[in-house]
Amino acid sequence: MRTLCASTLIGEFFVIGFAGLVAMKQPELTAGTVWTVSGIAMALCVLLCGMLGRRGGLAVGWLLQVGLIASGFVVPVMFFLGVVFAGLWWAAVHFGRKVDEAKAARAAQPA
Repeated sequence: MRTLCASTLIGEFFVIGFAGLVAMKQPELTAGTVWTVSGIAMALCVLLCGMLGRRGGLAVGWLLQVGLIASGFVVPVMFFLGVVFAGLWWAAVHFGRKVDEAKAARAAQPA
Protein backbone atom coordinates (compact mmCIF):
# COMPACT_ATOMS: atom_id res chain seq x y z
CA MET A 1 0.00 0.00 0.00
CA ARG A 2 2.82 2.38 0.86
CA THR A 3 4.27 2.27 -2.65
CA LEU A 4 0.96 3.04 -4.35
CA CYS A 5 0.07 5.81 -1.90
CA ALA A 6 3.53 7.35 -2.12
CA SER A 7 3.32 7.35 -5.92
CA THR A 8 0.01 9.21 -5.72
CA LEU A 9 1.48 11.74 -3.29
CA ILE A 10 4.48 12.43 -5.51
CA GLY A 11 2.13 13.03 -8.44
CA GLU A 12 0.18 15.45 -6.26
CA PHE A 13 3.41 17.20 -5.34
CA PHE A 14 3.97 18.15 -8.97
CA VAL A 15 0.33 19.06 -9.61
CA ILE A 16 0.33 21.37 -6.59
CA GLY A 17 3.49 23.04 -7.85
CA PHE A 18 1.99 23.64 -11.28
CA ALA A 19 -1.26 24.87 -9.72
CA GLY A 20 0.83 27.37 -7.74
CA LEU A 21 2.24 28.70 -11.00
CA VAL A 22 -1.29 29.12 -12.36
CA ALA A 23 -2.50 30.76 -9.13
CA MET A 24 0.24 33.38 -9.36
CA LYS A 25 -1.49 34.85 -12.39
CA GLN A 26 -4.42 35.94 -10.24
CA PRO A 27 -4.06 39.61 -9.33
CA GLU A 28 -5.67 39.31 -5.88
CA LEU A 29 -3.06 36.79 -4.67
CA THR A 30 0.49 37.67 -3.73
CA ALA A 31 3.38 35.43 -4.67
CA GLY A 32 4.20 34.98 -1.00
CA THR A 33 0.72 33.73 -0.19
CA VAL A 34 0.61 31.37 -3.15
CA TRP A 35 3.99 29.84 -2.43
CA THR A 36 3.43 29.60 1.30
CA VAL A 37 0.24 27.60 0.80
CA SER A 38 1.63 25.60 -2.13
CA GLY A 39 4.92 24.98 -0.32
CA ILE A 40 3.18 23.69 2.79
CA ALA A 41 0.99 21.37 0.69
CA MET A 42 3.99 20.16 -1.32
CA ALA A 43 6.00 19.53 1.85
CA LEU A 44 3.04 17.66 3.30
CA CYS A 45 2.99 15.39 0.25
CA VAL A 46 6.65 14.49 0.74
CA LEU A 47 6.34 14.08 4.51
CA LEU A 48 3.27 11.89 4.12
CA CYS A 49 5.30 9.47 2.01
CA GLY A 50 7.25 8.68 5.17
CA MET A 51 4.20 8.72 7.46
CA LEU A 52 2.13 6.18 5.56
CA GLY A 53 3.08 3.32 7.84
CA ARG A 54 2.29 5.28 10.98
CA ARG A 55 -0.98 5.79 12.74
CA GLY A 56 -2.96 8.66 11.25
CA GLY A 57 -0.93 8.83 8.05
CA LEU A 58 -3.83 7.77 5.86
CA ALA A 59 -6.20 10.19 7.60
CA VAL A 60 -3.84 13.08 6.90
CA GLY A 61 -3.69 11.86 3.30
CA TRP A 62 -7.47 12.10 3.07
CA LEU A 63 -7.32 15.64 4.49
CA LEU A 64 -4.81 16.50 1.79
CA GLN A 65 -7.24 15.17 -0.83
CA VAL A 66 -10.00 17.41 0.56
CA GLY A 67 -7.62 20.38 0.46
CA LEU A 68 -6.67 19.59 -3.11
CA ILE A 69 -10.33 19.59 -4.17
CA ALA A 70 -10.95 22.80 -2.21
CA SER A 71 -8.08 24.47 -4.07
CA GLY A 72 -10.45 24.53 -7.01
CA PHE A 73 -11.90 27.72 -5.55
CA VAL A 74 -8.60 29.41 -6.47
CA VAL A 75 -7.69 27.43 -9.61
CA PRO A 76 -10.92 25.96 -11.05
CA VAL A 77 -9.27 23.04 -12.87
CA MET A 78 -8.21 21.77 -9.45
CA PHE A 79 -11.79 20.68 -8.76
CA PHE A 80 -11.34 18.10 -11.52
CA LEU A 81 -7.74 17.21 -10.67
CA GLY A 82 -8.57 17.00 -6.97
CA VAL A 83 -11.33 14.49 -7.64
CA VAL A 84 -9.02 12.51 -9.93
CA PHE A 85 -6.31 12.36 -7.27
CA ALA A 86 -8.84 11.53 -4.55
CA GLY A 87 -9.92 8.59 -6.72
CA LEU A 88 -6.30 7.56 -7.18
CA TRP A 89 -5.75 7.87 -3.42
CA TRP A 90 -8.78 5.67 -2.74
CA ALA A 91 -7.54 3.10 -5.29
CA ALA A 92 -4.03 3.14 -3.81
CA VAL A 93 -5.38 2.54 -0.31
CA HIS A 94 -7.99 -0.04 -1.36
CA PHE A 95 -5.91 -2.12 -3.75
CA GLY A 96 -2.72 -1.59 -1.75
CA ARG A 97 -4.36 -3.25 1.25
CA LYS A 98 -5.42 -6.18 -0.94
CA VAL A 99 -1.85 -6.58 -2.20
CA ASP A 100 -0.53 -6.42 1.36
CA GLU A 101 -3.02 -9.10 2.44
CA ALA A 102 -2.03 -11.33 -0.48
CA LYS A 103 1.66 -10.91 0.37
CA ALA A 104 0.99 -11.77 4.02
CA ALA A 105 -1.00 -14.85 3.02
CA ARG A 106 1.77 -15.97 0.68
CA ALA A 107 4.41 -15.43 3.37
CA ALA A 108 2.36 -17.46 5.87
CA GLN A 109 2.23 -20.51 3.58
CA PRO A 110 4.78 -23.22 4.31
CA ALA A 111 7.63 -23.41 1.82
